Amino acid sequence: MVKNPIEAEIGIIGGSGLYDLSMLEDPSEFRLSTPFGNPSDLVVVGGLNGRRVAFLARHGRQHQHSPSAIPSAANIYAMKYLGVTELLSVSAVGSLRDRLRPGELVVPDQLVDLTRNRRPSTFFDRGLVAHLPFADPYCGHLRRVLLDAVKTVPGSTCHDSGTYVCIEGPHFSTRAESELYRSWGMDIIGMTAAPEAKLAREAGMCLATIALVTDYDCWRQNEKPVTAEMVASVMSKNVAAAKQAIVNFTLTAPHKRDCECQEALAHAIMSDASSISEADRQRLDLVAGQYLR
Repeated sequence: MVKNPIEAEIGIIGGSGLYDLSMLEDPSEFRLSTPFGNPSDLVVVGGLNGRRVAFLARHGRQHQHSPSAIPSAANIYAMKYLGVTELLSVSAVGSLRDRLRPGELVVPDQLVDLTRNRRPSTFFDRGLVAHLPFADPYCGHLRRVLLDAVKTVPGSTCHDSGTYVCIEGPHFSTRAESELYRSWGMDIIGMTAAPEAKLAREAGMCLATIALVTDYDCWRQNEKPVTAEMVASVMSKNVAAAKQAIVNFTLTAPHKRDCECQEALAHAIMSDASSISEADRQRLDLVAGQYLR
C-alpha cells in the first residue's frame, strides 16, 4: 500500500445498525487494499471535535458480510495503515444476565473466544511466530475514558464491566448453549469481538468496546427466542446512544497514550528475524517491522 496522506488517530468499527457516522466533518472515503485482503467496505475519514476519525462498517454498509466472513485482519490493518492508535468497537450483543437489559450498554473488560478458526485472528499465520500477552483483552486506560463518555449520554444505562463470549455464528445459540455460557459466568454474547481484539493487540492499538444489548439470547423461558427482527427493533435507541458516546469520547480522549498496548509485540516474537523471507517481511512490515530490523 502506498502511504496515504490522510491519517486518523481514532478508529471506529461499527457493528449491526451502525453503518455510518453522519456527524463527521469533511468526510473522505477510501477504498483500501491490504496484504490480508480488502476491508469490509470503504473507510471514511473525517473530523470530529478537532480529532481525525476513521470509520468502517464491520459488516459492510449493506450488511453483506456474515460474522464468519468479516475480513477482520484487513479491517485492523487498514486502521493501522491510517495511523489509528485508539480503536473503538461497537457491537450488538445478547444478554446472559437479568441485570443487563435490552437497550442498555456494556463496556466489557473480559473476553472468551469460542470461534472455530474459520476466520483469521492473527497476522502471524506464517513466516513469523509471535505469542502476545492477552490476559486483559481490552485496554484499561481506554476503557476508563470510554466509560466516562458513555455514562454521560442522557437517558442511557451503562454497565462498567462484563465478560463477552464470542461464538462463531451466524446462528444464535440453542437454549442449552445459552445456559452453558451462563454457568461459565459469561455476561454477554456476540459473534465478532474476539478476532478484532487479538488483531488490534498485535497491531499495537488500544481497544475498547461499546456493547449494545439488544435481547436476552434464549435462556429466559418466558421470553421468545431471539430473532433478527427483535435485534433490529432495539437497535435504533442503542445506536443513537453509541453515536453520542463517540462524540463525547472525542472530546475527552487524551492525545497521548499511557499504557503498554503499543509495545505488545516488543517481547512476543519467537522467530529468528534473519530467517524471515522478504515476502513475509514486507507483508508484516506495518505491524511488526520495527522488531524485525
